[in-house]
Amino acid sequence: MKQFFFLSIISLFSASCTVSPQPINYGSDACHFCDMTIVDKQHASQLVTSKGRAYKYDAIECMVHSVQDEFKDTEMAYYLVADLDAPGELIDATKATYLVSEQLQSPMGENLSAFSNEEAGKKAQEKFTGDIYSWKEIQDHLKIRK
Repeated sequence: MKQFFFLSIISLFSASCTVSPQPINYGSDACHFCDMTIVDKQHASQLVTSKGRAYKYDAIECMVHSVQDEFKDTEMAYYLVADLDAPGELIDATKATYLVSEQLQSPMGENLSAFSNEEAGKKAQEKFTGDIYSWKEIQDHLKIRK
């Protein structure tokens, strides 16, 4: 019986330390950066620290600003953004292609959307116009000016 109790405690502890993204509860979760309720499945994003703490955002630009400010010295396990072509599906932000287009409004006004690959981003650019960016380029584009 003691052995079962000990194994149960270890497995419970291991499960609680899992580093993984958390589901976004659209309509009830609040953005970590601006505190707005997250409702837009096409522009939501999430950071997960290497210690497993998840931070949810209503817009990609909120996440980028959070990375540049509050979390500039924090090791992240995941940088995730919603794929505009697959609402609610979070993809690797570091591999995504970004489009800034006035014809695709995002919740915080930067008109920023993400796509799973460069081809999808360029296809959207043909339809909506705008400028294409990589992960590094979008961080530079949204650089917080102090």
